[in-house]
This record gives sequence, C-alpha cells and structure tokens, in this order.
Amino acid sequence: MEFGRLITAMVTPFDGDGHIDWQKTGQLIDYLIEEQQSDSLVVSGTTGESPTLSDEEKLELFRFAVKHANGRCKIIAGTGSNNTAHSIHLTQDAEAAGVDGILLVAPYYNRPSQEGLFQHFKAIAEATTLPIILYNVEGRTGVNISADTTLRLAQIDNIIATKDCANTEQLSQIISGAPEGFRVYSGDDSATLPSLAVGGYGIISVASHIVGVQMKELIQAHLDGNVQEAARINGMLLPVFKGLFYCPHPVPNPVAVKYALGLKGVSVGGVRLPLVTVNEAEAAFLRNLLA
Repeated sequence: MEFGRLITAMVTPFDGDGHIDWQKTGQLIDYLIEEQQSDSLVVSGTTGESPTLSDEEKLELFRFAVKHANGRCKIIAGTGSNNTAHSIHLTQDAEAAGVDGILLVAPYYNRPSQEGLFQHFKAIAEATTLPIILYNVEGRTGVNISADTTLRLAQIDNIIATKDCANTEQLSQIISGAPEGFRVYSGDDSATLPSLAVGGYGIISVASHIVGVQMKELIQAHLDGNVQEAARINGMLLPVFKGLFYCPHPVPNPVAVKYALGLKGVSVGGVRLPLVTVNEAEAAFLRNLLA
C-alpha cells in the first residue's frame, strides 16, 4: 500500500453546537487533496480530536471520508487507544468501513513496558488485514516506543511504517535496522527535513493544512538532491511549523491550526472541551504569522 510522502493528520470540522459538520468535512477533504496536495489523510487521529469523538462518530467519519475521497487519496483511520481490546474492535470496524490503513498511537497514561507495547500492537495487527502505521509521541503518551521495539514490530507483515516524533538518533536507528519497505515518517513538522536527511520517507503533518504545497516542494527538492533549495524552503516554513503549536506560548493541537484554516477561508469551526479556542493575543499572533 502506497500512502505517499505527505500525509495530513486532518482536523474534524464542528458546527456551532459542537457536532460534526459534514458539509465542512467534505469541503476540507477536497481542499486538502486538491489545494494542499495531500497524498493521504489520517481521520480521527489526535489532531482530529479523537479523545472527544465517540466510536459512532469515528466510524461515520471513516465511511464519509472513504466515500467522499472516492479514490483521490488514501484514508487512514486513527483507531489507537490505551485499551487493546477496544482498539481491536474499532480497527475491525474501520476495516469494514473501507479505510485503506490504520494509525495506532502508543497506549497513553498506563505507560506499558516495551514488551507490553509489542504485544499490544501485535494483537491489533493480527486482528486486521489492513496496513498499520505505528505512532510514537512520548510527549503526549508518556511512553517511548524504543527503536528496538519498533524494529521487532517491523517484522510483522502488515506493520509497514511508523510515525515517530523521537529524535533523529532514534529515527536513524530504526531506518538503519528496518526491513526493506518499512517506512519512517516524521511526526513533527519542524523535523521534516532532518528526518529526510537521515533516510526518512515523509511526514504525517499538521502544518500541511496550511502549507502543504510548500511542504511537497521541500520534499521534492530533497529527493532531487537540491540541498540548498530544500534548506531555503525549510527556513521559510519553520515559523509556521513552530507557530501552529506556540503562538507565542504552547497551545494544544489542533486549536491553532483550526483557527488558521479559518483565516485561509476554510471554515472548520471550533474545538471540543476540554480544549478551548484561541484567545485574542493568540489570534493576533496567528493573523500576523499568516499575513
């Protein structure tokens, strides 16, 4: 399964009452495919506010995205949780909904051992025929999927990639030890170019909602061996990469990117509690950033 090099972790559009806005969801999918050149979309990942979506909403999103994308890009379902049995059931339901792949975040809060992580992901992989992308983000989950555990998991046929927010040393260990065809995606927009430089395949991105075209140009410049051009684009994009998470202090994802989409004329509504929308100072920062 080819998911491409630029994958967008898609936000979930809400209406004024906090319900999923299906018209805006369709418009957002079109915008990400046609205008921002996303190769694939992650639906109901953490950027999609998965902790506040019910299973029924997630499955409806999966079915809607598959139907609306209509083969124009791949749809990857975020079905990871800190409950293995629940993740298995949701993954199987997502497969029945027609998605192309699965993104599994490391179990959060309960902080399993490396053996526990291995058995968790192995059990889910054995319950589906879909290709699986692991998601390692220690800053959010409290646990790091080590390079050794990732490489053990890479031996499982349908675990085909990882989205990893670790440092480039860990990424390098995974890349150098992985079987042929196993792909490493950066999970941190600002690490896109450094991860490519050590052999990473692409990015699963938040900023691609706003600067997807430029990120595609950055990746292509690197692939073409045009180091100076890749560095130039990277330098141009760094303020956006940082500003969507620090505006000018830490703001939880996807608060800033949802507001930024509105500034670009792509209305996706607000966020669900316990997240709250940007305050006036944060809004002014984002307006200036994207001006």
